[in-house]
Amino acid sequence: MRIGLITEGDGLYASGETRAWCDRLVRGLTDHDFEVYVLGRDAAAEPFPEEPAGRVRVVRTAPLRREPADEHRRWPGGSRARGGRRGAATAVGRRERRRFARHFADLTAAFCGAPGESPDGGASPAGEGRKSVADGGAGAQADRFAAGLYGLADLARGTGRLPELLRSETAVRVLEAACRAPGALSAARAAQVSDLLAVTEALEAALRPLSLDWYGEGRGGRYEDGCGEGRGGRCDAAEGLGGVDLCHVTCGGPAALAGLLAKRFCGTPLLVTEYGVRLREHYLARAAAPLGASVHALLAAFEGALATETYRRADLITPGNTRIRRWQERCGAPRDRLRTVHPGMDAGPFAAVPDAAADGSKTLVWVGTVEPEKDLIGLLHAFAQVRAAEPDASLRIIGSPGAGPEAAAYLAHCRALAAQLFPDEAADAVTVGENPVSFEEIGDPGVPCPADAYEAGAVLVLSSHVGGFPRTLVEAMFCGRATVSTDVGAVCEVIGGTGLVVPPRNPRALAEACVALLGAPERRARLGAAARARALELFTVEQNIAAFRGIYLELMSHIPVLHAERDTDGAPRLFARTAESQLPGGWSATRPSSAPQDRGHTPSWARPPAGPDLAGPREPAGAARTRGGGDA
Repeated sequence: MRIGLITEGDGLYASGETRAWCDRLVRGLTDHDFEVYVLGRDAAAEPFPEEPAGRVRVVRTAPLRREPADEHRRWPGGSRARGGRRGAATAVGRRERRRFARHFADLTAAFCGAPGESPDGGASPAGEGRKSVADGGAGAQADRFAAGLYGLADLARGTGRLPELLRSETAVRVLEAACRAPGALSAARAAQVSDLLAVTEALEAALRPLSLDWYGEGRGGRYEDGCGEGRGGRCDAAEGLGGVDLCHVTCGGPAALAGLLAKRFCGTPLLVTEYGVRLREHYLARAAAPLGASVHALLAAFEGALATETYRRADLITPGNTRIRRWQERCGAPRDRLRTVHPGMDAGPFAAVPDAAADGSKTLVWVGTVEPEKDLIGLLHAFAQVRAAEPDASLRIIGSPGAGPEAAAYLAHCRALAAQLFPDEAADAVTVGENPVSFEEIGDPGVPCPADAYEAGAVLVLSSHVGGFPRTLVEAMFCGRATVSTDVGAVCEVIGGTGLVVPPRNPRALAEACVALLGAPERRARLGAAARARALELFTVEQNIAAFRGIYLELMSHIPVLHAERDTDGAPRLFARTAESQLPGGWSATRPSSAPQDRGHTPSWARPPAGPDLAGPREPAGAARTRGGGDA
């Protein structure tokens, strides 16, 4: 089948851990064809290799930031951006401006928390949603946000001038009216003109996927008339996201918009995978950015509304751990469409490391990137207490400074603190055995590879006070090492009962747990063996790939085939209709009215070859459709 893999980053597939996971997925599922669509944070992403890995057949990119040269560059939707805000608006007809004001009013009023009629007094494009808005409630606001979002998508598809309109004076006035409306957020009511300009600029970047040409081409270079407005029409385009069998979005935010449009207009099933909480990352990033309180509140409300719409429309959502799953549930993700799939890691480099021996080793190891969030200051204070109970104990801190500007200064501060806590010994020496604390990096003579770092210690220590998925913890488990970790992120879910977990920012509790394991060699060996068995069962690449292979087939088995069922010679096509749609019971039950409706999407493997139109009988309009989504 054809899989549309939608990511966000600055390189092939994505950036960071998501990039490595996407690469492993494409290389592992060689029986599927992948089409990769990347939304780059920068206009100039790194070049793609001539022959991408696996079965990648199409790689397309689009920027999320507007460069100064873009003022005179043709946009992906076919429009030409102009310089000023007022000049851009006057280039668009009056009818389009009224449509834009109506849809943008619905969008902004929904995430600003202002129920009621749009500022121009026009009717909402979704009449039922407009009626429910008067009753209030989160569901009504979500309906209004969806009406505005898809209305803007229709406008971008029909005129190609949405980027200009989002940078126009009309957009600022509509946003101001939503912020001043009764019931709006208190921070929104305090927004100044500069804040409104900053928010509209951010919205223009976030809504840029609405104007992309990723969704296939029908008559006139855009969709056919029958597949707009989400009324059950079918998009027959064979190229773009409208022609793939499944859209797999690997993160939330703007990348999810492409999958939402493919599902809305062409009925393409939508799978959402998150190994990080996009909304949480947005909160942290905006809190550190030099933005006003009003800008921060409005953009956070928009991100939350977009996350809610993404989870409502997805056929299946696969969080990477329970913590991410809780965030998704709070944003409105239905529990029956949630299925936890742990990220896979390559266990091969650690297979040769033997289990920890039940000997008298007293070495503690910390492995990772040196950053303030890792709380090495607390670890050093805890180790001072460990030394008081175990005079022969040593600590090896193995890692390089992070990318942040404060990381190098933080590492220097940790070295100075180690010298202060152990004044009689050279704290900055590299040779293990001359001092209780050593600072090293992967690639040094003593630790040429990560496996050597874990093998050198009896106990791995994780001291972070903020965290997500603990990769170093899983690697230590692959090596059969007992661990002492702070309760952050997904630590408890990963470690299970194979290690000790203490509260974060508590050096005394961390020291007591380390002393308990250093003084019990047999207990260390038992915990290490159990940790290796757990990691090999739950967190390998093979486990992750097998899970998504089954998910892909399951989602496709629930999609009805509403197209010609005869071959070019007139003979019936074998396997043109999925067998599950003929089975009694839950497989063929009618979809509940609250669930997102399929749009008659035709899988690529079931489409008739090019040739004369010999379309066979179609299913009647009232035919039962199979259920989408999966079990929790």
